[in-house]
Amino acid sequence: MSASRVARSLSPFPRRPLPPSEEETSAQGLPSQRARAPLSLALTASLIALLLLLPLLYLLVRTLGIGQEAVDLLLRPRTLRILWNSLALTVAVTAVTLLLAMPLAWLTVRTDLPGRRLWSLLATLPLVIPSYVGGFALVATAGPKGMLQELLAPLGVERLPSIYGFPGALWILSLLTYPYLFLSIRSGLHSMDPALEEAARSLGHSPWQAFWRVTLPNLRPSMTAGALLVALYTLSDFGAVSLLRFNSFTRAIYVQYLSSFDRSLAAVLSLTLVALTMLLLVAERRIRGRTRYYRSSAGAVRHRRPIALGRWRWPALLFTLGLISAALLAPAGVIVYWLVRGLLAGEQLLPVWEAARNSVTAAGLAAVTVTALALPVAYFNVRFPGRLSNLVGQSVYIGYGLPGIVVALSLVFFGANFVPFLYQTLAMLLFAYAVRFLPQAMGTIRATLLHLNPRLEEAGQSLGLGPRAVFLRITLPLLRPGILSGLALVFLTTIKELPATLLLSPTGFTTLATQIWSATDEAFFARAAAPALLLLLVSALSILLIMSQEPGD
Repeated sequence: MSASRVARSLSPFPRRPLPPSEEETSAQGLPSQRARAPLSLALTASLIALLLLLPLLYLLVRTLGIGQEAVDLLLRPRTLRILWNSLALTVAVTAVTLLLAMPLAWLTVRTDLPGRRLWSLLATLPLVIPSYVGGFALVATAGPKGMLQELLAPLGVERLPSIYGFPGALWILSLLTYPYLFLSIRSGLHSMDPALEEAARSLGHSPWQAFWRVTLPNLRPSMTAGALLVALYTLSDFGAVSLLRFNSFTRAIYVQYLSSFDRSLAAVLSLTLVALTMLLLVAERRIRGRTRYYRSSAGAVRHRRPIALGRWRWPALLFTLGLISAALLAPAGVIVYWLVRGLLAGEQLLPVWEAARNSVTAAGLAAVTVTALALPVAYFNVRFPGRLSNLVGQSVYIGYGLPGIVVALSLVFFGANFVPFLYQTLAMLLFAYAVRFLPQAMGTIRATLLHLNPRLEEAGQSLGLGPRAVFLRITLPLLRPGILSGLALVFLTTIKELPATLLLSPTGFTTLATQIWSATDEAFFARAAAPALLLLLVSALSILLIMSQEPGD
């Protein structure tokens, strides 16, 4: 969206027709005669999408053998109730995270909020907290006989409101997933053309009006990309909903897998999650629309002048501190409490250094591999719109909508029967991470790519550069914010991934996540504290590295 189009979008000001060269430009900025994608790019992106659909193929094979029993299962009142629970939780978590992430991203990017780079780092760190650790922290704090109950007992408070069920799941998942939207919106704010808001202000609009009528519409790709990740994460989460006793599809699938030798019924429930994922993809595409979000001319890079908060500085600081305290400091405090309590009681701590090395190795390889796979898919999807590219772009999200236990067990089946030489190898584990988390890297890269004018690439070609040179010398450097955000998201998510790591990792390959889960599952909370704190530390260092590469605020 160019600065000239701001005047057209801000009624009641008159609308001036644009030159034919701009009017005939498509939503992605391509000429009206759409360029054809290079064959190598189309084949690479399609092959990646097909490989990521292997778990879905497994589910289809399992379901075909059920017949009418599958329909009967779906129409049971209990199944419909679980479906409603999952949808209600997904919608609620997505709405709450948007309300939390939008003001926080704007404060840390566009204003003179004191310490905004530190706040940006701390606001991202809840991503490193596994949902089962967050659920345990909430139960240990506000559950029956929890820390809060013990503190209030001398005051005559015998029972606190229940945190189990929907309220507890909404609380934990909202606090642990809002960074997906936060990082995506930050990337969008950094990529936006500052001339857009300046043009709106020059037309007499206040800062608030310019935000609602210019900034917010231009952030739509970033918001939808982040919201989609939040919604899919909520649908596929098992740890928090299990600990907080909330009946969702993931919990039902997990119980079905463990309680029955016949896993066909669980496959039916998993296919229902695939259908919900596809509905989310369709909704995301409709909300995103076909508008373009970059400037029509190359322009010049310049730093924005931070907006002075004035008297709103203290409320902004209180909001930021309150959110980060609830999402990060409170769970970390519970972990420290159990660590100190265990040390004082003489609890034997787990050896964590080898597990830490394994976690960093697997997460680092996954971040590089998954981001490299997401790059051609995102580029093909954005720069060469069509049926094939849309199908490829949407199919990679299916794995993210599946529970980790389903993806892991499907790859166990595939590896044991078809590629036994890859079974329980690091390569198979990395493939499972790609199936689950490629949309994280693709979402941030895609949101950044939508803001890049393809005429910059056309200019490079007109100067004699080939397609590969144009991509490496022009497109790739401009995509750095989205690539770095994708690397951070994949690293932070894989380092705490549990089901795939438990079932697919090589024999003896212990990670921090598996140590935390084993100790928590056996109610040895003090033993889980040391690896949990180390997990936070490693992830904090990685986020600090990523934030140091961002454009200057």
